[in-house]
Amino acid sequence: MLDMKKIGIIGAGSMSHALIKGLINSKVNIASEHILVTNKNKIHRLHYLKETYGVNITGSNKKVALESDIIIIAVKPNDVKDVLNDIGSVLTQNQLLISVAAGITTEYIEKNLENRVAVIRAMPNTSCHVNESATALAEGKWCKTKHLEMATEIFSSVGRVLKVKESAIDAITGLSGSGPAYVYLLMEGLIEAGIVSGLSRKESFDLAVQTVLGAAKMARETGEEPTLLRKKVTSPNGTTEAGIKVLEQKGFKESLILAVQNAANRSKELSKMIE
Repeated sequence: MLDMKKIGIIGAGSMSHALIKGLINSKVNIASEHILVTNKNKIHRLHYLKETYGVNITGSNKKVALESDIIIIAVKPNDVKDVLNDIGSVLTQNQLLISVAAGITTEYIEKNLENRVAVIRAMPNTSCHVNESATALAEGKWCKTKHLEMATEIFSSVGRVLKVKESAIDAITGLSGSGPAYVYLLMEGLIEAGIVSGLSRKESFDLAVQTVLGAAKMARETGEEPTLLRKKVTSPNGTTEAGIKVLEQKGFKESLILAVQNAANRSKELSKMIE
């Protein structure tokens, strides 16, 4: 789907970096000369990407819009309006516009474009840097199957992709968007617990990281529900059950549910503030 397509990326932050790396190095295998990147500030970032990956760079948002088949907006939410002011009049119905800006709806973007451009909203997470992102895609009203297929191919280069209704994006922001932070907090606790129990920091770090990685891989590769996997590990009156009882008493699972809900609600609030 992406053969010979020219991809323009507006923004040169960490998400753009991960996408460029994924597109060039993964099975998608986009040629670096088919990628054009721009950034409002921090010109050194553009030169770093050019030197590292051989992509083309420019200082003009409009140039990216005029010369690309697919345009990815990867800027901070507060900067999206300025970007749309720059490119809104030149985009055509032959192009695809993808936004990874949190809280910006497809409807808002469409209202700021002069033509009926296909718009897709993407919600990846920071694990895209190691090609393990969980990315949700929601399509705007002018999207066709081919547009969703192209977006899926792009974000498959940095992880797994799920198509969703846009109404689910706030919940996804709370779950997989913010989710890595919850897992890191869990890892922090495991590491500190190991140290308190007599392990060195390195021993505790290595064991905690591998434990989380192994558990996630077990769930993904077996396809079994985490509840069932947990029960298989938890022998009656055993060591694991003793630990689980403490977590249940402290409301561990309930706290996670509240965390996701609170993050999702904040996503809704930010969306209203921005738009």
